[in-house]
Amino acid sequence: ITCPGVQLKDKQELYLSVFVLGQYSKTGCVPAVFPLFFQEKLVFEKEFANIVDPGDLVKLLEFDTAVIELIQLIPPVGKVLATYEENTRDFLFPDPKLTHGRRGLQREVLMKRSLSFTGIAPKLRFSTTSLISDSLLILGRTHIQ
Repeated sequence: ITCPGVQLKDKQELYLSVFVLGQYSKTGCVPAVFPLFFQEKLVFEKEFANIVDPGDLVKLLEFDTAVIELIQLIPPVGKVLATYEENTRDFLFPDPKLTHGRRGLQREVLMKRSLSFTGIAPKLRFSTTSLISDSLLILGRTHIQ
């Protein structure tokens, strides 16, 4: 996360909170000095038992929201400094016009800063990799793949 020219007045550490596919995960903490480096891989798995057609999965993901929050450990519960929200379909499957990095598509987006965050909006750089696989469903004596 970059935010040129911005210095945080509070010196408590920061982390990223990520909510995708109805699941929550967070990164480890880093010092409160920009640029912030979160060199972590977060894995989210979800089984869609009633989805057979990939087009139906795409529609379902369009109505779900992925949320990333930059949080500083200011007691008692932490302070949200900036947020990025996008429908889960576009979050997981971005436009193909983006440039390829070593581990998938590198993306850069501006986060929406909170009212308490002074300075310009932080820029978040990340990549996503998605894997969709079929599973074998057993319905009575019939096997459907």
